[in-house]
Amino acid sequence: MATALTASWRRRAGQRATRMLSTLPQHRDSPHNNSDTPWAWTAESQAAIKKTLAKYPSNYKASATIPLLWIAQRQNKNWIPLSAMNAIAEIVEVPPIRVYETCTFYTMFNREPVGEYHLQCCGTTPCMNRGSEGIMDAIHQHLGIRSGETTADGKFTMTEVECLGACVNAPMVQINDDYVEDLTPEKMIDVLKSIEAGNGYKPGPQNGRKGCIGPQGKTSLKGPPPAPQCRDLAADKKKYDEAKAAAKAAAANKPK
Repeated sequence: MATALTASWRRRAGQRATRMLSTLPQHRDSPHNNSDTPWAWTAESQAAIKKTLAKYPSNYKASATIPLLWIAQRQNKNWIPLSAMNAIAEIVEVPPIRVYETCTFYTMFNREPVGEYHLQCCGTTPCMNRGSEGIMDAIHQHLGIRSGETTADGKFTMTEVECLGACVNAPMVQINDDYVEDLTPEKMIDVLKSIEAGNGYKPGPQNGRKGCIGPQGKTSLKGPPPAPQCRDLAADKKKYDEAKAAAKAAAANKPK
C-alpha cells in the first residue's frame, strides 16, 4: 500500500510540475501566438462586448477586463492569443500589461491552444479521495493523453486543475464551461464515447441524483428560504411607522 501511494504521489508531482510550468506568468512569442497574430471580433462577440460595457460607468471600463477575456476565449476555441489581449486593452483603455497581468493570474484563461473539448480534471484532496486518479487514468487509457497533452486530432486536451468547488459531487471534471460530476472511470469513458460519436455530453451528476442531494436525502433548504431581514423593507417600514406613531401618541398624552 505504501509503495503504491509513493508511486502515486511521485506521478502527481511530475504532473503538477508540468501544469505549473504551463501557467507561469510570462509570454514567449511563437508562430501561432504573437503580437502580429491576426485578431478580429466577430459580430456576436461585438454584441456581447457592448452589452458588457453597458454595465459599467465609462470611467470604470477596466472592470470589464475579465468578462472580455471570457468573450475572447469563447470566440477563439478556448484560448486567448496575445493579439486578443491587446485588443481588449484598447477597448477598456488600459495599458496592455494590465490585461496580461489579469490573464496570467487566472488559470482558467488558456494562453495556448487547447482541444475542442478541454477536460479539466480536479485533482485536489476531496476529488482525489473519491477516485480522481482513476478518472485521469481512464482518460489516458481511452485517449492516450495525460495532463497538459492534446490528442492528435485536436479534439481533446486534458489538464489537471485545482479545486473547482464541486467537492460534494466528487470526483468531477469540467468540460469547457460545464461540470460533469459523480464520475466513475466507466462513466468517464461513456462521456468520451458520446462526444466522439457526435452526441455531446450531459452536464451535471452522472449517477442520476439531482443537485448535491446525498444518499440520506435532502437535509436542508426543504422549503423556500426567507428573504434576508435587511431586504424586507416593507416589514421594516411598518415597524418604523408603528414605533413613530406610538412615540407621537406617548408625547401627546404626556402631562404638561
